[in-house]
Amino acid sequence: MSDYVYPPVVATALTAFKALGLRLRVEGGEHVPTSGPPVVASNHISHLDFIFVGLGARRSRRYVRFMAKEPIFAHRIAGPLMRGMHHISVDREAGMQSFREALAALKSGEVVGLFPEATISRPFEPKEFKTGAERLAKATKAPLIPVGVWGSQRLWTYDENSSLKKRGVPVSVYVGQPIEASLTGAAAATELRTQVIALVRRAQDEYPDDGTGQWWQPVRLGGTAPAPE
Repeated sequence: MSDYVYPPVVATALTAFKALGLRLRVEGGEHVPTSGPPVVASNHISHLDFIFVGLGARRSRRYVRFMAKEPIFAHRIAGPLMRGMHHISVDREAGMQSFREALAALKSGEVVGLFPEATISRPFEPKEFKTGAERLAKATKAPLIPVGVWGSQRLWTYDENSSLKKRGVPVSVYVGQPIEASLTGAAAATELRTQVIALVRRAQDEYPDDGTGQWWQPVRLGGTAPAPE
């Protein structure tokens, strides 16, 4: 698959992050295979997560084709970029079509990424997962790779306190080991969520900024984020 749009978008993002003094930490990138069709599944706390999670595959020199909501593709600026990067549009009223497109991408050897929570978690704790990730992995016998991202909510999320103008914000991306291919169905779904939660909590525990009393910190850790439903 030709990539004329993706490389300059990544370069622009990295330049912007450098200008903002972002303290970016990416670990476990070696778990993304250098070839073949893995499914990458991450928690979701920010509108920028697809960029940060995508950087988790940079060490393997892979580009991730993310499944994203259809309205983004309809945007006059974001739409052409999303299509140019070969991301996959998800229409909730025609979900099977996007599933087939993701299957086709995997069968052609691409990396497919998705956020099993389907929407941003406002409490900043992983919510219940949809089943798309393990279904795709099972259908294509692709490795299922968990990812935990933390800190991106401080830059751009639903909370009005988030801001792309903030400098020096730490953002952590932890890529976990592929989940055993022998696990399928409910077992794979449970293991995926368990591993994502473990990666997120590790990122929270190792995060360099104290979030006590902060809007971006979960209630469980002494923050003032909305309580989980």
